[in-house]
Amino acid sequence: MAARYLPPTARYVLAVFALSLLSACSGISVKPTQNADAGKNVADEPAFEFFTEEPDDDLTEQEYAALPEPIPGDLWDRIRAGFQLQIEYNDRIDAQLRWYARHPEYMERVARRGERYMYHIVNRVEAKGLPTELALLPIVESAFDPFAYSHGRASGIWQFIPGTGKMLGLKQNWWYDGRRDVLASTDAALVYLEKLNKRFNGDWLQALASYNSGSGNVSRAIRNNRKRGKPTDFWNLDLPRETEAYVPKLLALAILIKNPELYGLNLHSIPDQPYFVAVNTDSQIDLAQAADLAGLHMDDLYNLNPAFNRWATDPDGPHHLLVPFSSAEAFQSGLAQIPAEHRVTWQRYSIRNGDTLSTIASKYNVSVRTLRAINNLSNNNIRAGKTLMVPVASADARHYSQSLSQRLHNRRSASAKTADGTRVDHQVSSGDSLWDIAKTYKVTPRQIARWNNMAPTDPIYPGQKLAIWTTLDEVQEIASNLQASKSVIRKVSYRVRKGDSLSRIASKFSLNVKDILRWNQLNPGKYLQPGQSLTLFVDVTKAR
Repeated sequence: MAARYLPPTARYVLAVFALSLLSACSGISVKPTQNADAGKNVADEPAFEFFTEEPDDDLTEQEYAALPEPIPGDLWDRIRAGFQLQIEYNDRIDAQLRWYARHPEYMERVARRGERYMYHIVNRVEAKGLPTELALLPIVESAFDPFAYSHGRASGIWQFIPGTGKMLGLKQNWWYDGRRDVLASTDAALVYLEKLNKRFNGDWLQALASYNSGSGNVSRAIRNNRKRGKPTDFWNLDLPRETEAYVPKLLALAILIKNPELYGLNLHSIPDQPYFVAVNTDSQIDLAQAADLAGLHMDDLYNLNPAFNRWATDPDGPHHLLVPFSSAEAFQSGLAQIPAEHRVTWQRYSIRNGDTLSTIASKYNVSVRTLRAINNLSNNNIRAGKTLMVPVASADARHYSQSLSQRLHNRRSASAKTADGTRVDHQVSSGDSLWDIAKTYKVTPRQIARWNNMAPTDPIYPGQKLAIWTTLDEVQEIASNLQASKSVIRKVSYRVRKGDSLSRIASKFSLNVKDILRWNQLNPGKYLQPGQSLTLFVDVTKAR
């Protein structure tokens, strides 16, 4: 067969290809082996294994368990990726931005506190297709403090006032406050923000302003600007001072979190993975028992379940508890071993002459409504000799560290260290108002509210006890203004001063030294120390 003619160019290309192949092969090292047939060394060809079918990529359980845990991403990256708001930099934003940049310890504290809730919030925001800037709103509202309570009676990480909470379906009763429920309040907040955004035709800044001050105020400001021929965007509206700073705070946070390194901020990393799991309990449960089953400190359980006001969950639900992801399996396993009827401790109470449902409820720290429901009572009438079933806490009251009563106790204890004067426990009478009580003791309603972990506008009721710090002179003046014949006993927390003695204190308050010793379980042979706190039961009409 005649050789085919190759043009010069083709021959050149072929030569280059051959040289390249030889060069590549020269880099392959092969080990010579003995060929039995030829009796001389030859190079073995590289051995390749060919498969007749696709290999099985499935791992055994042992192989899977041996794999290292995947490293979760950072949740801040997800938040940045979902930013949607158009931000026009201005002086009001700059003022807030500079404050955040000057307080990195605040951002660190907020991020660590918010780590419990952020993953869930971001998931819910993304599921609704909303701007992820909204996930930062609890920083502005509450600094992610689940027990935050404002002067306007707003509560929880999303800071709902009672009326708005009820409008959005958040249950509020003696046992439970849905405004502090992490799951329920987050859903309610996002629904509310969506409605506000729709009302203001997609203007998120106006919607956010409405979340803070009410849609009526924002609508009124828009109408006023229209009448005057002024722009109606958020930046030109005449709104309450708090609201005018509120929106810039959120926008400043978004700028800061988008480029933290520009402001010298090292954000605390939040793993992009679930922090908690909602575990169904299907019944009421004592929170001390739940914490023990999950292997948690009471503070940790309350921080994830801040809606529960008392020592147990609400008997009418919701029947679930949030527990850290790492504790869920142990909690579920332990819970399955305890029948529903053993998840709360019960006591049989024999009704005595003079008892009322109110006094029994107060004694056992439950509500009248709860007693009626448990005992199938149609009204408040009870008879001596009959029995009532009463739920009781399994641990000491102080163990339930974030219950409503314990938070009040903690607030009063903190006030005792900073407030001037002597503590007086005032029992509210019918017809009393916070204003009248404050005027009587020469303090302000706001001070009384702060000392008692309440808002100045919170209602008060007969029988309620309010801690008030006032000076001894003012107590004497109050006594002189009361009828001399009327005995008015008040529980007073008296702080021992330099030079005080038991006899001197007894003389001041017209008391008996033996009573002071008995009330405080004091050793009469020991001296009082300045700063020491004494409990006194004083008839303020006789105090000197």
